[in-house]
Amino acid sequence: MAKKKKSSTQDDGGRARKKLSHYDERGRARMVDVSAKERTVREAEASALVAMSQEVLRALPKNPKGDPLEVARTAGIMAAKRTAELIPMCHPVAIAHIAVTLRVCENGVAIASKVKTRAETGVEMEALVAASVAALTVYDMCKALDKGIEIREVALERKSGGKSGEYRRAPRK
Repeated sequence: MAKKKKSSTQDDGGRARKKLSHYDERGRARMVDVSAKERTVREAEASALVAMSQEVLRALPKNPKGDPLEVARTAGIMAAKRTAELIPMCHPVAIAHIAVTLRVCENGVAIASKVKTRAETGVEMEALVAASVAALTVYDMCKALDKGIEIREVALERKSGGKSGEYRRAPRK
């Protein structure tokens, strides 16, 4: 009977050290086998900021392509559902819920995504892809006014469920 491979190894001081799970013992990229994992409710939230000038912010409601925030919300939802097609080692996951919200703030557009499933693996990548594609869509809809728009601070804010449990990003300083 083959022994189950541990997800950590020992460093020189005898302390447990985590290792990357998407590599086999020879260092080749691989998709993690999640077949033995328990199906549990898993959630993830991500965020992004699209930084833009006041001029571009004022022009948002008058965009001839349509409402940039609504188009970006829809794009984020669609992208989350296609994450496994974009990220090579990401498992296809049946998504139970996706929410993408966009809010105009003083220096741009703040984006938040939330994804929920009941599966053997988490939905952090789906939440990050949703926030990223929503941000790229805002850029696309507004780039005619300013090519200097910046996408910043794409980050996982929170995740729950699974063996690794809860994660919450530390507050920004």
